[in-house]
Amino acid sequence: MPELLRPLVSAVESGSDITGIVVDIVHRLGFDNMMYGASTSARLDHESRSYVFTTFPQRWVVQYDQQAYIEVDTRITRALDSALPLVWDHATERTNATGATLLFLDDMLANGVGSGVIWGLHGPNNTRVIVSLSYTSPRIDDARRGAIASNLAQIMLFGTFFHEIFMKSVVEQGLPSISLGVPLTSREKQCIALAAQGQTTQDMALKLGISERTIQFHFDGIRSKLGAANRQENCEGDARGTDPGVTSSAAFNLLLAVSTLLISSSYRGSIKRSRIARATASCRVATASFVRIESK
Repeated sequence: MPELLRPLVSAVESGSDITGIVVDIVHRLGFDNMMYGASTSARLDHESRSYVFTTFPQRWVVQYDQQAYIEVDTRITRALDSALPLVWDHATERTNATGATLLFLDDMLANGVGSGVIWGLHGPNNTRVIVSLSYTSPRIDDARRGAIASNLAQIMLFGTFFHEIFMKSVVEQGLPSISLGVPLTSREKQCIALAAQGQTTQDMALKLGISERTIQFHFDGIRSKLGAANRQENCEGDARGTDPGVTSSAAFNLLLAVSTLLISSSYRGSIKRSRIARATASCRVATASFVRIESK
């Protein structure tokens, strides 16, 4: 095992907080900050949820979520669609950017994310992972690009080790995402409303002008914020006395109805029409119930 990673492994084995150690590793690799994001499921009978670990200030994490920046963050798509790491900087990205993407890039820079390297990982249960190491500087010069190239093996190894540690110590242990209880964004509420109208993933993507993958990311976020992936977890949460504002039956009935609707869209012909009709009706009832409880 590389010496660089020994403190991280030791901290995990002893149950210590790893944040400070991660920050130290990131700095030793020459970067300012790190972000790890995963869309995954701990079990086959659960739908995926989103998880995030980052050394960025909380205000940027909240802003990225509430502004639905994942819809215009093209680095995510490019990283997941390639086996190679993406080296990027604000100056280059801004060259061909327009509209919302341009606003996102400038907001990102204002929050201390100016350049870096980002790459994707894939795993079982349709796991999709993004690892990003960044600089505050808006431009990567030749010297810094050379440093990334010479350090690339350790950079990638750190990301892989961190991913394995996170999966085993957080996801597989059933620990909640840090987004548990965070308010739904306006886009997430919009996705729920569209699903309640009978819209499939493809329908929603076309209507909102975003990819089907991004629609899935939004629903992963919804499940993470509401705190469970199926009805069984809802019952377990109620038994433990979990905050009913987070684990209300209405919220999970809504998720169950939406999930059924999305699955129904994969059928064909009269069976598809029948299943979608029933699922749409369930969505409308569940949405009305959820809205009443959330408005109290």
